[in-house]
Amino acid sequence: MKLVKHLANLGYGSRKDVTWMFREGRITDAAGEVLYADDQVAHEDIRVDGEPLDPPAGLTVLLHKPAGYTCSTKDSGRLIYDLLPPRFRLRSPLLSPVGRLDRDTSGLLLMTDDGALLHRIVSPKSRLDKAYEVTLAQDLRGDEAAQFASGTLMLESEDKPLLPAEMDVLGPRAARLVLHEGRYHQVRRMFAAVGNHVDALHRSRVGGLGLGDLPEGQWRVLDAADLAQLFGGQA
Repeated sequence: MKLVKHLANLGYGSRKDVTWMFREGRITDAAGEVLYADDQVAHEDIRVDGEPLDPPAGLTVLLHKPAGYTCSTKDSGRLIYDLLPPRFRLRSPLLSPVGRLDRDTSGLLLMTDDGALLHRIVSPKSRLDKAYEVTLAQDLRGDEAAQFASGTLMLESEDKPLLPAEMDVLGPRAARLVLHEGRYHQVRRMFAAVGNHVDALHRSRVGGLGLGDLPEGQWRVLDAADLAQLFGGQA
């Protein structure tokens, strides 16, 4: 792939913008030598304003999403892309969220520009469970865990019962829930079905991958070992 197109696909600007960057001498190799648009140089040896390039296509990111951010490129208000380098929003293919966390939910959010990986993660065949910590508006009654584990709980406007889910009580109004499927607003709707309301919701794990010590609002690039943990570390 030509260097101009490569850098444009990474979000450094339009092809016209990138062409001007070459003419201005802003694109160099690792030794600081000015590059030209028709040079043949490996991705890892290219520098823009002295800085290494962003990761190439095949990028997968783990984001610790704060509450109040929307998983969108266009909505008004705070967006998850505001937490990433601005170029990431302009990459082609697009760095997309893998599934979604609603605006009021915090926690682990995966993003990737690898379409095959995205579909593998969201596919029911992968059986990637998801763990959530929940804060409730009312005290737990005591029978919620049994209802969630029964495999018979129905959500409003649906005609298929939920798969069994595990719940651990963390306090009078706090619980940890592990799901084995991903329906729309599932955790909030499950507690609504048993007469309660979710005040705060946090996703702490997907498959075998957790947030670790990643601070809220921060992100990190996943490597092959992380992806192996994602798919191989089921609880």
